[in-house]
Amino acid sequence: MLESAAEQPWIYPVLLVFFFVDGFATILPSETAIVGLSALSLHTGQPNLWILGATALVGAMAGDNMAYMLGKKIGLDRWRWMRRPKVKKMFGWAQYELDKRGAVLIFTARYIPWGRVAVNYVAGQTGFRHRTFFWLDAFACVTWVGYSIGIGLLAGQWVHHNPLLGVGIAVVFAVLLGIVIDHVLRWWHKHLARNDAQGADAGTDGRGAGAPESAGGSTGILAPTPGDGAAK
Repeated sequence: MLESAAEQPWIYPVLLVFFFVDGFATILPSETAIVGLSALSLHTGQPNLWILGATALVGAMAGDNMAYMLGKKIGLDRWRWMRRPKVKKMFGWAQYELDKRGAVLIFTARYIPWGRVAVNYVAGQTGFRHRTFFWLDAFACVTWVGYSIGIGLLAGQWVHHNPLLGVGIAVVFAVLLGIVIDHVLRWWHKHLARNDAQGADAGTDGRGAGAPESAGGSTGILAPTPGDGAAK
């Protein structure tokens, strides 16, 4: 059934909607679709990889920019899911990182399924320059599409006589690799945040013996809540 669907022209509009929605309301990471269909294409020739890649690129960019516009128009607490503690924490993380290193965050967040949604919303809410966001996101999406197709082709080569098994292996491989990349990127951003905190502490120590200290004697920087950040 999957092989038959991959040969139908309607699969591309369906995928376009899927990639678009993933940019502002991730339900299932869209990487799985690219990887699985790329593995299938390796064996059957369908879907066409160039059309698949173009569809994923257009849909991903449109979805990311939709999230940006929603963040700009409605903020970060309009819908109930936005007010959940874990979501608010992710918004806070995104706002802090976007303020410190916006270009790096917009690029790397594309590889973190739920993280990219938070970053896209926060970029709009904080007034991050849209033209800059657009081009950074475009570059991130191009590399993300190439990465996803490459993973699908690589994993699909492991099974030569069973295309569907190849699709399954490719998807599982992509999910596991995605988890690893997610943890690595989050660790890296936390490492950068610790460096920021240490730099702030060093600057405070250099104010002189008579300089006042904060309550508790610490000046460590914490990721703010969404309402704390200043617009760019």
